[in-house]
Amino acid sequence: MPGLTAPSDYAEEPPRHPALKINSKEPFNAEPHRSALVTSYITPVDFFYKRNHGPIPKVEDLSRYSVCISGLVNKPIQLSMADIWALPKYNVTATLQCAGNRRTAMSKVRKVRGVGWDISALGNATWGGAKLSDVLELVGIPKLSSVTSLGGKHVEFVSVDKCKEEKGGPYTASIPLKQATDPDADVLLAYEMNGEVLNRDHGYPLRVVVPGVIGARSVKWLDSIKITEEECQGFFTQKDYKMFPPTVDWDNINWSTRRPQMDFPVQSAICTLEDVDVIKEGKARIAGYALSGGGRGIERVDISVDGGKTWVEAHRYQKDGVPYVSDGPQSDKWAWVLFEATLDIPANAEIVAKAVDAAANVQPENVEDMEPERNPQHILASDQDTEFVMRWKI
Repeated sequence: MPGLTAPSDYAEEPPRHPALKINSKEPFNAEPHRSALVTSYITPVDFFYKRNHGPIPKVEDLSRYSVCISGLVNKPIQLSMADIWALPKYNVTATLQCAGNRRTAMSKVRKVRGVGWDISALGNATWGGAKLSDVLELVGIPKLSSVTSLGGKHVEFVSVDKCKEEKGGPYTASIPLKQATDPDADVLLAYEMNGEVLNRDHGYPLRVVVPGVIGARSVKWLDSIKITEEECQGFFTQKDYKMFPPTVDWDNINWSTRRPQMDFPVQSAICTLEDVDVIKEGKARIAGYALSGGGRGIERVDISVDGGKTWVEAHRYQKDGVPYVSDGPQSDKWAWVLFEATLDIPANAEIVAKAVDAAANVQPENVEDMEPERNPQHILASDQDTEFVMRWKI
């Protein structure tokens, strides 16, 4: 694309905060230490996880940058940044999460491929940009459409980013048209993050933000948008992040029989303790994050200090001075919920946390119980972001 290029090497990478835990240098993949996640509701840009597949694209000339919208539409167009800036701007607070969050813990049960992540491959930010539903109206697609007049049912996002999984081709992903055209789904073409211009690591000059959905669908460094009859045929939609039954024959797998994973599952994580921590008897503050996909709020976070025999409900919060209600209009439905409780820690304690979302989905007890459904080569929907309960023994 004119104005935006994908370098062939890593010689011009942007600077990163030295406190990040680097999981891969080339391409650069890093996350903050878990304790940093609960220091603020909005994750500072420097401490937002970095997930990349290749060298970071560069804008050579913003005045020449544009996004083409084409495919099964009556009037394809080319939009400059000025065109996008001219549309109504919305701010949406949403948590983005890498689909491989907690992969390191999963691999302790059975080895899975991909970058090894602890529990911090996620962050919560306020994204600013144009709603995709407004953008698609420019090509004649009305809001709340599920199919175009030419038969388009999906919206595919194409990045300038090149990745080996696509055999050197661009990173791609798609969402259903009915989601893209729904104003209440809050899908953005974002150019700001936490009130500042996107930086290069997070998609400058323009990225997609699909709230409540695994981060693999929120394409960075947007090159073009295509309206298609079928969902995206790229690797990360067709050959990864799918859920198969325990009886699947991995040597003769038919990927097309399963839908791509979209919403992430209900989950929680304790951030004030490391997995290897040994803590003393007495009072201790237990704090972390909880979230669920699809805009479902968190109804409860329960904590146990005796391995799940008895439970105490933790305090949930988002914004200072505003009571959190899982389905309340004053709560950010796409964002995580922070939780905390100060508990008396007895001898021989086993500290456990679990979340329940507004649809009564309960976080599974541990990853071992889900092990029969694991794909040994790819992260599954059921493994997604590890739905197991976090435990500490003293």
